[in-house]
Amino acid sequence: MTVSRSPVGFPRISARVRILLWLLVVMAVALGAVAVTVRSILQRDVDHRISQLLTQETGEFANFVPQGVDPDTGGRFDTADRLLRIYLQRQYADPDEELLGLTGPAGDRPDVIRQRRDLPPDTALWRDTGSLTRIHASRNSFGTLERPQGELRWAKVEIGPSAGGRPGAFVVAFHPERERAVADKTFWMLLALSGVALLMTTGIGWAVAGRILAPVRLVRTTAAELTEQDLTRRIPVEGRDDIAALAETFNAMLDRLERAFAAQRVFVDDAGHELRTPITIVRGHLELMGDDPADREETVRLVTDELDRMSRIVEDLLLLAGAERPDFVRPEPVQLAELTADVFVKVRTLGEREWVLDGVADREVRLDPQRMTQAMVQLAQNAVQHTVPGQRIRIGSRADAGRVELYVADHGPGIPPEDAEVIFERFRRGTSRRGTRTSGAGLGLAIVKAIAEGHHGGVELRRTEGGGATFVLTLETDS
Repeated sequence: MTVSRSPVGFPRISARVRILLWLLVVMAVALGAVAVTVRSILQRDVDHRISQLLTQETGEFANFVPQGVDPDTGGRFDTADRLLRIYLQRQYADPDEELLGLTGPAGDRPDVIRQRRDLPPDTALWRDTGSLTRIHASRNSFGTLERPQGELRWAKVEIGPSAGGRPGAFVVAFHPERERAVADKTFWMLLALSGVALLMTTGIGWAVAGRILAPVRLVRTTAAELTEQDLTRRIPVEGRDDIAALAETFNAMLDRLERAFAAQRVFVDDAGHELRTPITIVRGHLELMGDDPADREETVRLVTDELDRMSRIVEDLLLLAGAERPDFVRPEPVQLAELTADVFVKVRTLGEREWVLDGVADREVRLDPQRMTQAMVQLAQNAVQHTVPGQRIRIGSRADAGRVELYVADHGPGIPPEDAEVIFERFRRGTSRRGTRTSGAGLGLAIVKAIAEGHHGGVELRRTEGGGATFVLTLETDS
């Protein structure tokens, strides 16, 4: 039996043992009920058979009394004694049955006429004078006697006295002990078989419960072995039952934990990597700051600029860390044309460029308008940083069957092919910077990618016809 200690000190029984105990209790009750019911049925059958036998024997004798013929005289029997003797000579009793004839006045000790039978002397009714006297004196036709030798069921038919003769009675006595002993033997045999069945059930139930609960134990051991450094273990899923569903759910939880810890580690690593430089710059300028007012003013300006950059980096990292949360995007029905026009109006203030509302899709889609606006503004800001005043930047949206695209296209220097695969990674600005130098941390396009993936879509980089770069947010729709 698997027993452990609970936190409060009480023994804790495993699920395997509890299942087995409940199974054994239910089976024991069921098997016991079956055995008791069978015994009751057998005992009732014994009583019913005895009652039928007594009724049959007395009925046959009652029919013989008016119809019987004395073989010596060829006429009616003239005495009860002669009638009983002739009748008993012609009958054959069952093993536990006695057929007796009693003659004499009721209440007196009767004379007994019996068949020659080998019955145990201590149980034979014909030897029990007291019981014979009681039966002979009884006014009932059927009865039961409780004797030290055992229970006795009896029935009798009285015979009136003939001229000059004595009255008599025909008595049928049945000893039910052997019949009931057979029922009791069957009962104890059923109990023994039930015990064997319980032992077999214990072994089979233990093995089956262990096999069924093996994934549960694996879940427990896997959970106990998990650490923050190792979240890669998974439970093998077999079958399609509830246990398999539990394993799948547990594996899905581990996937979420692994992603959460990975995001946490990435956040810490990125924050440490990107904040180390501005912190060093701030510390260096503060250590070198002199007493000259102009020098102090310049130092404060530089420190404030670095602190602002640090604040932007932290905000961007927190945004990326929250991308794993289920409520990162909150979709709602949005008119795509209205969203595109609103984005166009907002981005026109980002720089002196030739802003063009290139195309508008007249379609209702489910998306998070704030996150999508944030992604489009980030793409427009990226386009401004890599173009010069007067260059054209196009904003637009289009829709096809089952697909929606929002895009920002510029006519700047474009992006080299070797940088196209890395620019959406965190803190990656490409091997070759295009346009003017910026102070960004390389998180803008990573944020755009996170927003697109939060909508179960993606972001693509395409070449702009005539030169430049086009960033496209693609979303799958139901229609």
